[in-house]
Amino acid sequence: MSVIPSVQDVVDGHHLETPTWVTSFAGLPRTVNVRRCRLEVVAGPDAGKSIELAQPSIMIGRTGADLTVNDPKVSGLHCELRLQADGYRIRDLGSTNGTHVKGVRVVDGFIPPGATIQIGKSAIVFDPLDDSVSVPLWHEARLHGLIGGSAAMRHMFDLINRFSQSDATVLIQGETGAGKEGVADAIHQCSPRRNGPFVVLDCSAIPEQLFEDQIFGHEQGAFTGAGRATVGVFEAAHGGTLFLDEIGELPLDVQSKLLRAVETRKVRRIGSTKVIASDVRIVAATNRDLATEVNRGTFRSDLFYRLSVAKLSVPALRERREDIPLLIEHFLRQLTASHGDPRLPDDFVARAQRHAWPGNVRELRNSVERAVLLPNHPHLGFEAPPKKDGQFGDVDIDVPFKVAKQRLVDEFDRRYLEALLEAHDNNISAAARAAGIERMSIYKMIRRLGLDKTEARDGDGDGDDSTDHR
Repeated sequence: MSVIPSVQDVVDGHHLETPTWVTSFAGLPRTVNVRRCRLEVVAGPDAGKSIELAQPSIMIGRTGADLTVNDPKVSGLHCELRLQADGYRIRDLGSTNGTHVKGVRVVDGFIPPGATIQIGKSAIVFDPLDDSVSVPLWHEARLHGLIGGSAAMRHMFDLINRFSQSDATVLIQGETGAGKEGVADAIHQCSPRRNGPFVVLDCSAIPEQLFEDQIFGHEQGAFTGAGRATVGVFEAAHGGTLFLDEIGELPLDVQSKLLRAVETRKVRRIGSTKVIASDVRIVAATNRDLATEVNRGTFRSDLFYRLSVAKLSVPALRERREDIPLLIEHFLRQLTASHGDPRLPDDFVARAQRHAWPGNVRELRNSVERAVLLPNHPHLGFEAPPKKDGQFGDVDIDVPFKVAKQRLVDEFDRRYLEALLEAHDNNISAAARAAGIERMSIYKMIRRLGLDKTEARDGDGDGDDSTDHR
């Protein structure tokens, strides 16, 4: 039984609502396929302009975007169009005048093929095309300290390897605990600079008054308490890689000074007139949406463009649940030295697959260690007690807004889908007709929510399961 359309059906354009899909061989992901899309400006100063792109993220704005429009009412980076496995997602980047579809202001939502996006005085028609581009995946489920056999991770591994061969500045974006420092270290280890230093500056852990000193260093006597000269991170990383973690925490006045150092690779210690050249590769990371911060005025646009010459997005753990068993096995091997033969409760992996993991890989690692130490703990430190009836809709303010919102959405989708399939004897076609949605939407929900699809059946017949939609 197949719950996915064939490769040929997708390529023939029968499923234009499918932006990305994974082609597998022998049960393993081989390529990621990204649909080509056309964006055509039909109103505004640039009417008649069009581009065709095949990439997971498309920026639209006045400057530094994939599609630039010469419209003064449009923000520098106005909105982003994401091609996700479950649809085409439009997201406003905190623009001044907003993003509208069919007269409705959209902050973050899905749009159909053929939709007209209105920004400023401009209107842009979005059309997915029949053809696609195949993106190669890394040949292994690990890259240096990074672990992941999922298509999303192996695609990122391939990008890391390619980016590493140049000295281009890389911006890594991802949630807290997703492994951004591990990605930065992998870039360093894959690069010709691997024998040089790898210096980390955590911008979120430095008092504001010490930022400049940490970056540039100081001379003896430069200020009260400066008893001896100290090198900054640019000097310390000479010949290697400088990793600026949580770059979004930098104060605006320091950002301007950092920009000059990033551009020239030259620094001057506080209290000195001597300019020191620094041969260093810059990698920056943040859990903030820097494009939105640029529009808010809290992050310099010129520094953002300079840092994001190459961009990497680290997927959250909940978006690559198939990697959880691999990661658990890896963490258990690490614990062998201190715990002999570490064992987990029999149901640990199954329960881990159901958890939302707001703390991502870091939370999983801590949970594995806790479960080894406290195997009889009732919830193993990561799974909340079951909610009582009537508690659906409760929110957890101890996690980020997006995570809390996604938990509620997932819980609603799960309840609705389970009840819908039960009411229609697990016949997906009948359930789709009753709900007024496409069968593909149900397939995607089953996979996204990790539901057992062995009982669900397609009333319209079987298909080819050589393509895995994610």
